Amino acid sequence: MAGETQRIAAIRDPFALLRAATVRLAEAQQEVTELSRLRQRVISELHDQGMSYAQIAAEAGLTRGRIHQLKQSAPAPEGAFLGNARLIIATPLKQEAGNSRPVLAAEDFSAAQRLGDLARSYKLDPSFEHVPIGGEIDLNREDMIVICGPRLSSHVAGVLAQDPSISFERAEDGPWTLRDRETGVAYRAGMDSTPQTNSDVAYFGRLPRPDGQGLIMVLTGIHPQGSLGVVHLIVNDLADLYRQVGTERFSVLVNVDYDPANNEPVNVRLLSPFYRHQAD
Repeated sequence: MAGETQRIAAIRDPFALLRAATVRLAEAQQEVTELSRLRQRVISELHDQGMSYAQIAAEAGLTRGRIHQLKQSAPAPEGAFLGNARLIIATPLKQEAGNSRPVLAAEDFSAAQRLGDLARSYKLDPSFEHVPIGGEIDLNREDMIVICGPRLSSHVAGVLAQDPSISFERAEDGPWTLRDRETGVAYRAGMDSTPQTNSDVAYFGRLPRPDGQGLIMVLTGIHPQGSLGVVHLIVNDLADLYRQVGTERFSVLVNVDYDPANNEPVNVRLLSPFYRHQAD
C-alpha cells in the first residue's frame, strides 16, 4: 500500500480512521480530476499541432480508441483558467449607512454564486468567504478569486498596484476611475458621468500574490454592476479566455452595460487588449 494509505490503515480509533480515509479520498479524487484535465489538455494541444489521434496513441503507448475516450471523459482544459481542484471565491463586506451589520452587495453575491456554479461544471470544488470590513484577508493562497477593489481592501489594493498596464485612480471630482496606462485613457462609470448612463467599467486580471509565490485572480467593477459583468464574460467566454491568456499573468478593462431594473448585464465588451505581464 502507498505510504499515506498505510498511515491511515494504522489508525486505531475507527472514527478517526473514517475521517482520515474520507479526507484522503476527496484529495485523491481531486488529484485524479486534475491529472485527467492535464492529460486532456496535452492531447488537445498535440492534435492542434497537427498530430493525428493515431500518432498520439502510438507515441503514448495507447490505442487510438483509448485516446478518444480520455479526451472525451476528462474535464475540459479551460477549467484551469479558474484554478485547480479547490477554488476560493472571496467577496467584500460593506458597512452601509444606517445599518449596524456588514452587508454583501447583491451583485457580488450573484457573481460569486455564478462563478461557483461554473467551477462545479468543470469538476472544481469552490468555497466562499468574505473580505471583512477593514479589508484584511490572506491572499497568499492557491486558486483564489477575489471580487473586490482597492477602496474596500488595502491588501487587494497592494496586489492591483503591481499591474503595469491598468490602474485605479480617483478623479479630481472624487469618483474612482480606471486608467489604461498604455493609452493614457481614464474610464469612468456611467453613474459617475454626465449625463449618467447605465454602464460600468471593470478590472479583470491575474497578478502575483503578495508573497510572490503564486498568482491570484482579481475582478472588480468601479461599482458592483461591473463585477457581475466580468463574471458574465467568464461564464460565457471561458474557452476563449483560456485560449487568450491560459493561466498566465494578464489584465484587461471591461465595459458593462446593465439593466437598471435588476443590474443584470445586457452587453459586455472589452475596452482594452489583454495585457500580458512578464514575470519578474
